[in-house]
Amino acid sequence: MNLLSRRSVLAIAAVVDVALHSPSAPVGAKVLAQRHKLPPRHLETLLQGLVHAKILKGVRGPRGGYELARERRRVTVGEIVRTAMSLSTADPEDLGANSVLLERVIDPAVRRAGATFLGNLDSITIEQMCETAEKSHVLDDERVSSDFAI
Repeated sequence: MNLLSRRSVLAIAAVVDVALHSPSAPVGAKVLAQRHKLPPRHLETLLQGLVHAKILKGVRGPRGGYELARERRRVTVGEIVRTAMSLSTADPEDLGANSVLLERVIDPAVRRAGATFLGNLDSITIEQMCETAEKSHVLDDERVSSDFAI
């Protein structure tokens, strides 16, 4: 069971992807979208939000794209998830469900659990995610799968 929204998971994937691929050149949004089998426009708002949060840096020009704005060890998964959550268009206050039970018992309990969950994500750095990706040969497997792409 994944407790994160699809947007949060994509944000993490985008940042790790950029961290893995940008040392040689910035990663273009089109290439990023292609690797994750998404329409390019689907990622733009997310990437811009990550730039605004100073997690990614946008590089302009014909060979432009995205790079990490900071060292891999200084970016946490929790920070990325918070940014992705802030980009959500749904406002929890608009759900309409308002009761004493919800207000005094359920909401506080869920908020505490969420804070603990995000705290755990704060202990995971992009550096650790990249090391795991490298150990599991993600880049090699991407090359092989792109060789077979039509």
